[in-house]
Amino acid sequence: MRAIAGLWRWRRNPLRRGTDLVEAWLALAALILIVVAVPVAAAVTTDLTRDALLTSVRHQREDRHELPATVTRKVASPPLDPDPETSSARDAHHRVLAHWTAPDGTERSGVVMSDLKDPDPGDRFLLWTDEHGRVVGRPLDSATATTHAVLAGFGAATATVGLIEGTRKLLLWRIVRGRYARWDQAWDKAGPDWGRTGTGS
Repeated sequence: MRAIAGLWRWRRNPLRRGTDLVEAWLALAALILIVVAVPVAAAVTTDLTRDALLTSVRHQREDRHELPATVTRKVASPPLDPDPETSSARDAHHRVLAHWTAPDGTERSGVVMSDLKDPDPGDRFLLWTDEHGRVVGRPLDSATATTHAVLAGFGAATATVGLIEGTRKLLLWRIVRGRYARWDQAWDKAGPDWGRTGTGS
């Protein structure tokens, strides 16, 4: 709105400088780009990211398997972690030595994290493995993928706004520098005669 008002104000103003009009047009162009380009950048980034993540979700669901495992014995917990976020996640699980059968039929065993509150030998719980029985993380779900895609779109929109506004500020800085340089040149011409009687006659 300031850009439109600036264009209207300078439209027939006798004090208007060329740079004033350029500055107003620059602001208007930046406003139009923000209104048009930002939603497009956000939508395109969100769609592309969501498609890529959903493809990853499908692949993970094909490659990862949720299998029952049996507790052999409980394993001592690692030293206390001062980070409250990681320590709270760790406290919700227990390290156990367990054994399970891989999708390819081989018997596997190892120390894994269990969500059992008080694991005892023989207790069963579920864990995720690849096709060879190696323990892997839980596959990404569609809701999380969509959330990540929306966040990526928001980041793209923010970056686009920053790019457009940064470009406008840079051009404006160059305009102002040129304006000051012209003032200096004009002052250099008028300075020696400033205040003298009959100057310019």
